[in-house]
Amino acid sequence: MKFQFSEKKVRLPQNVHAYAEKKVMKLARYFEEDAEALIVFSVEKDRNKVELTVHGAGTWFRASESTSDMFASIDAAVGTIEGQIRKNKTRLARRLRQDAFSRTVEATSFAEEPAEEKLDIVKIKSFYFKPMTREEAVMQMNLLEHNFFAFRDEDNGGSFAVVYRRNDGGYGLIDDVG
Repeated sequence: MKFQFSEKKVRLPQNVHAYAEKKVMKLARYFEEDAEALIVFSVEKDRNKVELTVHGAGTWFRASESTSDMFASIDAAVGTIEGQIRKNKTRLARRLRQDAFSRTVEATSFAEEPAEEKLDIVKIKSFYFKPMTREEAVMQMNLLEHNFFAFRDEDNGGSFAVVYRRNDGGYGLIDDVG
């Protein structure tokens, strides 16, 4: 597994990076060797925040945890991603490493496996996606008080796009590249 570390508004000693690498390596058994992990450390309002993103087998996993201790935040983020994998293990079994879910002494747990959640679509809405500029789409999203807004992007030849409100207060754009 390849690691990339980033620090926002904080300088951490090397032992924190080493601890994070050791803990995230527990997830390596689910992925092939070319998996990548991005770990972002930050401090916000006296809380130690860890954002962990793991990419492998064509799938992205993301967890963001904030506690009073950086080490506890690392543990919680790894636990969250492991929970996501276990919760969706049937669906992920074809994508992840073949022997990822075989039981080992370390992995054996007396806790019950979470029931797999159904992914049934319960409502379908159809819309005409009006061509508009990105600025118009952000304004429309704000007028509707939504967190995202889908539209046809005039700035990109009328391709499908989505603008969304980010946790940091800014805006993001998901754009069609194909």
